Amino acid sequence: MNEDYIRNLIKNHKRLDNRKLDEHRPIKIEYGISSKSAEGSSRVRIGNTEVVCGVKFDVGEPFPDKPDEGTIMVNVELLPLSSPEFESGPPRVDSIELARVVDRGIRESKAIDFKKLCIKAGEKVWLVFIDIYPINDNGNLFDAASLAALAALKDTKYPKYDEKAEKIIYEERTKNPLQLEKHPLAVTVNKVNGNFLLDPTDEEENVIDSRLTIAILEDNTLSALQKGGDEALTPEDIDKMIEMAQKAAKTLRGKI
Repeated sequence: MNEDYIRNLIKNHKRLDNRKLDEHRPIKIEYGISSKSAEGSSRVRIGNTEVVCGVKFDVGEPFPDKPDEGTIMVNVELLPLSSPEFESGPPRVDSIELARVVDRGIRESKAIDFKKLCIKAGEKVWLVFIDIYPINDNGNLFDAASLAALAALKDTKYPKYDEKAEKIIYEERTKNPLQLEKHPLAVTVNKVNGNFLLDPTDEEENVIDSRLTIAILEDNTLSALQKGGDEALTPEDIDKMIEMAQKAAKTLRGKI
């Protein structure tokens, strides 16, 4: 598709699929898609973009400066099957950025009380691994990955831990859910030709001048921001993008 044609459409407040600029594609969220191999899991579809997420627990030593806190670790693997743009090998810059955006939204919002992940202060804590796998990239992986991570965390229950044997019994799931104190959602607002739009397709992403991914809590508080793209954003741009994201977050939250 000719990029100039797409840019001109957006300039005139139109899109290839006839959506409004502030409209997401249809969203579907599934829980517990991998209950035998993960403590929590989800599948999220935004249009033809599809992402799966699994949550796994491990037990490890706490950081020396936080002896009574566990932690989270977010990993994103951009699989070649999801896009011809992705190749096998070491983590790409965009996969690292995507993982950091999801991690920061959860971590900075205090969505998980890390002290509740402590088993024995100074010795053992729960480590929560959040693994995200795009299955098909048709644009807007940031929003899809954020939704998938939150849905998988909501689905998560602790595995049984045998303190005497110092062993996790993964086959025995407890009824204790991973408690979420808050529910951060990321909404990415994109700027093209001076216009702002949500949920770009992969074709629209190719013409984006800049973007801002905003992690938003239930009360509209912002917990994280990540700017992307080459074009600078003015304070007025940022204000408009935040307002647009906060409005969209209310709709997305209803899907969760």
